[in-house]
Amino acid sequence: MKRFEQMELILLPIEQGLIKIYVYGFNSKGAWGRVYAELNESNISIKGYHRKKTIIKALSKLNEKLLNKADS
Repeated sequence: MKRFEQMELILLPIEQGLIKIYVYGFNSKGAWGRVYAELNESNISIKGYHRKKTIIKALSKLNEKLLNKADS
């Protein structure tokens, strides 16, 4: 029997475009999950136990990546 993963999509509109956050896993307590955050050409992937903390960490890393890209 195949187990199908469920995906949750969160869209955040901002002035520069649309931030897309894909959330996989976190089905049961203590289960691993993965969060993908993307804005235009920038993508970040974070793996963690806590859904909310992992989403915040992915957004923080995406912000750092965009700030470093702007400085270059």
